[in-house]
Amino acid sequence: MEVRELLDTLIIAERLKDTTRHCYTTKGRHESVAEHSWMMTVMAFFMKNEFPDADMNKVIQMCIIHDLGECFTGDIPTFMKTKEHEDAEETLLNEWIESLPEVTQVEMRALYKEMEERKSIEAKIYKAIDSLEALIQHNFSDISTWSENEFTLNLTYADDRVNFSKYLSDLRNAIREDTLTKINKQ
Repeated sequence: MEVRELLDTLIIAERLKDTTRHCYTTKGRHESVAEHSWMMTVMAFFMKNEFPDADMNKVIQMCIIHDLGECFTGDIPTFMKTKEHEDAEETLLNEWIESLPEVTQVEMRALYKEMEERKSIEAKIYKAIDSLEALIQHNFSDISTWSENEFTLNLTYADDRVNFSKYLSDLRNAIREDTLTKINKQ
Protein backbone atom coordinates (compact mmCIF):
# COMPACT_ATOMS: atom_id res chain seq x y z
CA MET A 1 0.00 0.00 0.00
CA GLU A 2 1.39 3.37 -0.96
CA VAL A 3 2.01 5.91 1.78
CA ARG A 4 -0.89 8.23 0.85
CA GLU A 5 -3.26 5.25 0.49
CA LEU A 6 -2.22 4.08 3.95
CA LEU A 7 -2.87 7.49 5.48
CA ASP A 8 -6.25 7.74 3.75
CA THR A 9 -7.16 4.27 5.02
CA LEU A 10 -6.11 5.13 8.56
CA ILE A 11 -8.35 8.23 8.51
CA ILE A 12 -11.32 5.84 8.25
CA ALA A 13 -10.04 3.15 10.62
CA GLU A 14 -9.24 5.76 13.28
CA ARG A 15 -12.96 6.39 13.65
CA LEU A 16 -13.17 3.23 15.74
CA LYS A 17 -11.21 4.97 18.50
CA ASP A 18 -14.16 7.35 18.98
CA THR A 19 -16.93 4.85 18.24
CA THR A 20 -18.19 3.71 21.62
CA ARG A 21 -19.77 0.40 22.48
CA HIS A 22 -22.41 -0.34 25.06
CA CYS A 23 -19.72 -1.87 27.32
CA TYR A 24 -17.86 0.08 29.96
CA THR A 25 -14.26 -0.11 31.11
CA THR A 26 -13.27 -0.98 34.65
CA LYS A 27 -13.00 2.74 35.45
CA GLY A 28 -16.52 3.47 34.17
CA ARG A 29 -15.79 4.92 30.72
CA HIS A 30 -17.54 3.70 27.58
CA GLU A 31 -15.30 1.26 25.75
CA SER A 32 -14.46 2.06 22.14
CA VAL A 33 -14.77 -0.40 19.29
CA ALA A 34 -11.00 -0.07 18.78
CA GLU A 35 -10.41 -1.15 22.38
CA HIS A 36 -12.67 -4.17 21.90
CA SER A 37 -10.75 -5.18 18.77
CA TRP A 38 -7.43 -4.64 20.53
CA MET A 39 -8.45 -6.85 23.46
CA MET A 40 -9.55 -9.54 21.03
CA THR A 41 -6.11 -9.52 19.40
CA VAL A 42 -4.47 -9.76 22.82
CA MET A 43 -6.68 -12.76 23.63
CA ALA A 44 -5.76 -14.43 20.33
CA PHE A 45 -2.07 -13.83 20.97
CA PHE A 46 -2.22 -15.41 24.43
CA MET A 47 -4.28 -18.36 23.14
CA LYS A 48 -1.95 -19.21 20.27
CA ASN A 49 -0.40 -22.22 21.98
CA GLU A 50 -3.85 -23.68 22.70
CA PHE A 51 -4.49 -24.00 18.95
CA PRO A 52 -1.31 -25.38 17.37
CA ASP A 53 -3.14 -26.37 14.17
CA ALA A 54 -4.65 -22.93 13.62
CA ASP A 55 -3.08 -19.95 11.87
CA MET A 56 -3.35 -17.56 14.79
CA ASN A 57 -1.90 -14.72 12.73
CA LYS A 58 -4.98 -15.06 10.53
CA VAL A 59 -7.18 -15.05 13.64
CA ILE A 60 -5.48 -11.83 14.75
CA GLN A 61 -6.11 -10.31 11.32
CA MET A 62 -9.78 -11.26 11.62
CA CYS A 63 -9.93 -9.68 15.08
CA ILE A 64 -8.37 -6.48 13.74
CA ILE A 65 -10.76 -6.03 10.79
CA HIS A 66 -13.98 -7.58 12.07
CA ASP A 67 -15.68 -4.34 13.16
CA LEU A 68 -14.38 -1.97 10.48
CA GLY A 69 -17.93 -1.62 9.17
CA GLU A 70 -18.73 0.20 12.40
CA CYS A 71 -16.55 3.07 11.16
CA PHE A 72 -19.62 3.94 9.08
CA THR A 73 -22.58 2.82 11.19
CA GLY A 74 -21.39 3.00 14.77
CA ASP A 75 -21.78 0.12 17.19
CA ILE A 76 -25.14 -1.53 17.59
CA PRO A 77 -25.27 -4.08 20.42
CA THR A 78 -25.76 -7.62 19.18
CA PHE A 79 -29.09 -7.92 20.97
CA MET A 80 -30.39 -4.83 19.10
CA LYS A 81 -28.83 -5.39 15.66
CA THR A 82 -31.31 -6.19 12.90
CA LYS A 83 -30.84 -7.61 9.42
CA GLU A 84 -31.27 -4.07 8.06
CA HIS A 85 -28.42 -2.85 10.29
CA GLU A 86 -26.20 -5.71 9.11
CA ASP A 87 -27.01 -5.05 5.46
CA ALA A 88 -26.29 -1.32 5.74
CA GLU A 89 -22.99 -1.98 7.51
CA GLU A 90 -21.97 -4.56 4.90
CA THR A 91 -22.85 -2.23 2.00
CA LEU A 92 -20.88 0.70 3.42
CA LEU A 93 -17.94 -1.51 4.31
CA ASN A 94 -17.86 -3.02 0.82
CA GLU A 95 -17.96 0.43 -0.77
CA TRP A 96 -14.96 1.43 1.31
CA ILE A 97 -13.08 -1.79 0.54
CA GLU A 98 -13.56 -1.08 -3.17
CA SER A 99 -11.61 2.16 -2.68
CA LEU A 100 -8.57 0.29 -1.36
CA PRO A 101 -5.69 -1.08 -3.46
CA GLU A 102 -6.56 -4.28 -5.32
CA VAL A 103 -4.30 -6.55 -3.27
CA THR A 104 -5.86 -5.26 -0.03
CA GLN A 105 -9.36 -5.67 -1.46
CA VAL A 106 -8.69 -9.30 -2.33
CA GLU A 107 -7.19 -10.06 1.07
CA MET A 108 -9.98 -8.37 3.03
CA ARG A 109 -12.77 -9.93 0.98
CA ALA A 110 -11.26 -13.38 1.48
CA LEU A 111 -11.02 -12.83 5.24
CA TYR A 112 -14.58 -11.47 5.51
CA LYS A 113 -15.92 -14.39 3.45
CA GLU A 114 -14.12 -16.89 5.68
CA MET A 115 -15.36 -15.10 8.79
CA GLU A 116 -18.93 -15.10 7.53
CA GLU A 117 -18.89 -18.79 6.59
CA ARG A 118 -17.34 -19.80 9.93
CA LYS A 119 -16.15 -23.14 8.58
CA SER A 120 -12.40 -22.81 9.19
CA ILE A 121 -10.89 -23.27 12.62
CA GLU A 122 -9.57 -19.71 12.40
CA ALA A 123 -13.01 -18.22 11.75
CA LYS A 124 -14.52 -20.25 14.58
CA ILE A 125 -11.82 -19.09 16.99
CA TYR A 126 -12.22 -15.45 15.92
CA LYS A 127 -16.00 -15.54 16.40
CA ALA A 128 -15.70 -17.17 19.81
CA ILE A 129 -13.16 -14.55 20.89
CA ASP A 130 -15.43 -11.75 19.64
CA SER A 131 -18.31 -13.01 21.76
CA LEU A 132 -16.26 -13.92 24.81
CA GLU A 133 -14.39 -10.61 24.93
CA ALA A 134 -17.69 -8.74 25.32
CA LEU A 135 -18.69 -11.01 28.21
CA ILE A 136 -15.31 -10.60 29.88
CA GLN A 137 -15.56 -6.81 29.55
CA HIS A 138 -18.99 -6.86 31.18
CA ASN A 139 -17.52 -8.81 34.06
CA PHE A 140 -14.72 -6.23 34.34
CA SER A 141 -17.15 -3.31 34.39
CA ASP A 142 -19.31 -2.18 37.28
CA ILE A 143 -22.56 -4.14 37.37
CA SER A 144 -24.50 -0.86 37.55
CA THR A 145 -23.59 -0.33 33.88
CA TRP A 146 -25.37 -3.53 32.80
CA SER A 147 -28.73 -3.35 31.06
CA GLU A 148 -31.42 -5.66 32.44
CA ASN A 149 -31.07 -8.22 29.64
CA GLU A 150 -27.31 -8.54 30.19
CA PHE A 151 -27.79 -10.43 33.45
CA THR A 152 -29.19 -13.34 31.45
CA LEU A 153 -27.10 -12.70 28.35
CA ASN A 154 -23.84 -12.91 30.28
CA LEU A 155 -24.88 -16.36 31.49
CA THR A 156 -26.04 -17.79 28.15
CA TYR A 157 -24.44 -15.86 25.26
CA ALA A 158 -21.79 -17.56 23.09
CA ASP A 159 -22.32 -21.10 24.34
CA ASP A 160 -22.95 -22.15 20.75
CA ARG A 161 -19.76 -20.44 19.55
CA VAL A 162 -17.34 -22.35 21.77
CA ASN A 163 -18.60 -25.93 21.59
CA PHE A 164 -15.99 -26.92 18.96
CA SER A 165 -13.16 -26.41 21.48
CA LYS A 166 -12.63 -27.75 25.00
CA TYR A 167 -10.35 -24.80 25.79
CA LEU A 168 -12.91 -22.20 24.67
CA SER A 169 -15.72 -24.11 26.41
CA ASP A 170 -13.68 -24.07 29.61
CA LEU A 171 -13.07 -20.33 29.14
CA ARG A 172 -16.79 -19.77 28.61
CA ASN A 173 -17.57 -21.66 31.81
CA ALA A 174 -15.00 -19.63 33.78
CA ILE A 175 -16.57 -16.41 32.44
CA ARG A 176 -19.99 -17.69 33.53
CA GLU A 177 -18.61 -18.41 37.02
CA ASP A 178 -17.24 -14.86 37.20
CA THR A 179 -20.63 -13.52 36.09
CA LEU A 180 -22.44 -15.49 38.80
CA THR A 181 -19.97 -14.28 41.41
CA LYS A 182 -20.49 -10.67 40.26
CA ILE A 183 -24.30 -10.99 40.28
CA ASN A 184 -24.34 -12.65 43.69
CA LYS A 185 -22.18 -9.88 45.23
CA GLN A 186 -24.62 -7.09 44.28
